[in-house]
Amino acid sequence: MLQTESPLVTVDWLHKHLKAKNLVVLDATIPKVAVTSLHNSVGYIPNALFFDIKKKFSNISADFPNTIPTSKQFQSEARELGINSNSCIIVYDSQGIYSSARAWWLFKYFGHTNIAVLDGGLPEWMSKKYATKKEFSSPQAKGDFIADIKEELFTNFSGVNRFSKIEDTLIFDARSFERFRGEVPEPRKGLRSGIIPNSVNLPYTKLLNGHTLKSEEELKSVFETLANNKKRFVFSCGSGITACNLALGASVVGYKNLVVYDGSWTEYGTLTPIPMQTSNWTKDELMAYILLYAAHSDFKENNHERNVIISKVDMQTFQKIHDEFSKDNDFQSIQKILASIEAHKYSTEKIDEILADIKGLFFADSDIDIKEHSMLLFLKRILK
Repeated sequence: MLQTESPLVTVDWLHKHLKAKNLVVLDATIPKVAVTSLHNSVGYIPNALFFDIKKKFSNISADFPNTIPTSKQFQSEARELGINSNSCIIVYDSQGIYSSARAWWLFKYFGHTNIAVLDGGLPEWMSKKYATKKEFSSPQAKGDFIADIKEELFTNFSGVNRFSKIEDTLIFDARSFERFRGEVPEPRKGLRSGIIPNSVNLPYTKLLNGHTLKSEEELKSVFETLANNKKRFVFSCGSGITACNLALGASVVGYKNLVVYDGSWTEYGTLTPIPMQTSNWTKDELMAYILLYAAHSDFKENNHERNVIISKVDMQTFQKIHDEFSKDNDFQSIQKILASIEAHKYSTEKIDEILADIKGLFFADSDIDIKEHSMLLFLKRILK
């Protein structure tokens, strides 16, 4: 049976083993941020299956993009692609190395180690004039892949906050220099600029020579320049995609104790408040704003929800806060709520009361839908 011996394989290696019985080739291409088209006019590597990061291998109901799917979802979707426990998986993308490392890291997280990234991806394959197909292949049969989570490979918001305070840990940020320094806005609308405390910048492009990874010697030099003998590396980016490219580069060099921050800056920048004017709300005004924000889980408040909010505060307060809320984007709303909760020094018990009021708001029309349920979980997470 075919086995990978490195996190990375060359296109020559793949071409040689393309007919191996247990080989599975996955195309994990996604559009870059702010690009919507996935059109590929040059074709696909023979026998390639589409690994749909955005729709099938992410939790699409999560608050932030590209969130890790559940074990059940990942196992089911992997089996639908015909992936078995003994499959040798080679993953590539049409950019070279952009999103393929995310698929590689996900499989490692779910316990599959016989997997590698194709160095240079489709551009390198094309440069060798190897044959391509016009369409993706279809799975021949359902696989028997079994997910076995390795929790240490990913971290979350609370985890990255903890890691940022640990002396032997270094956080690498894979975003561009300009985004890291706040010289250009984040590509996602409403997301503030900034950095995770105690992080250093290593744009993922600095690991590349064109569309292939640099040599092991070059990669080692890149990491050693910043690592300062740290024992654990945590990788972040915009939304958890290119952070995995840093994990790939570090793995090729031989580093251990590597962790990817799943939510990355999209989550961290949303959940961490920055100093800003909060309008010095009274507690009633804060309550009105939180309930309005919750009511807009489906982008509008209905009459039942409006009546509940007015029952909590007077009409003048409701109208004042409604006017302010209407002018704020989602990022501003979250930051204002977090800053005011902090300013009023609300206890855990008081926050529980607010969450109960939000739940009551959602049941005002005798039903709570999936968007409202997701909003309740989101507010519970950021307020507590």
